[in-house]
Amino acid sequence: MRRFAPVRASLIALAILASAPQLSRAGDTAVPKPSSPSASSNIVIGFVGGFVGHENQRHGPVVLATQIRRIVPADTFVQVFENRRRKSAYNTVLRLLDLNHDGVLSTEEKIGARIILFGHSWGASAAVLLARDLRRQGIPVLLTVQVDSVAKVWQNDSVIPDNVAEAVNFYQTEGIIHGRPQIVAADPRRTKIIGNYRMDYKKDPVSCPEASWWYRVFEPGHMQSECDPHLMVRIQTMVSQRLSPEPASAAVSPAPSQQPGH
Repeated sequence: MRRFAPVRASLIALAILASAPQLSRAGDTAVPKPSSPSASSNIVIGFVGGFVGHENQRHGPVVLATQIRRIVPADTFVQVFENRRRKSAYNTVLRLLDLNHDGVLSTEEKIGARIILFGHSWGASAAVLLARDLRRQGIPVLLTVQVDSVAKVWQNDSVIPDNVAEAVNFYQTEGIIHGRPQIVAADPRRTKIIGNYRMDYKKDPVSCPEASWWYRVFEPGHMQSECDPHLMVRIQTMVSQRLSPEPASAAVSPAPSQQPGH
């Protein structure tokens, strides 16, 4: 079936490009500006899908980040990145964890990390890849959240690395673009898969008044997964619980062995 992957990727790119006129061009080209973030161990990083800009308020991850800022502890850093800016997100995390500003992350600074990663579509895949990047540095992650996750041809968004304490996957199955139906743990002893939850928008449709014509006509399921208010509340609750003064789960330090799915 791998020979069909380039075709699927082309269809995905065509779908996203068709909706591009509806997007904010300023947002699409802007580079995230976490210029000199204050050091923090509480970090929430989100990724938008497609070619969407990180400040485009019409899209789910940006709206979700705004909502999360209102409910997490005041010292929590919350930032959204384009899925193609994963390296910028990675460097931002390293700067935030460097509490003494010496340019080197100590074991204590790494273990003290309380990081949550989330994303939609290509952004969900980027969240998993960022978790792998952090694993190579020995940095734990509390939670990854994938919403209708779509991997690019060379990516694997199905295997959650063992530095992640918990992971959850939300997906729908309608249309040309639809999410990965299952994620698994590289090491089930170290990572809890909270669940792979299917969303049925034919049964329970949601309104997305600002969505582009393309998504309304051809990809209503993928569109609704991004603007589902009930799903947003569910994710907010997960984030709030894990960043509370007594988090529901503790991050785990990465094991030294190599992980599948890199």
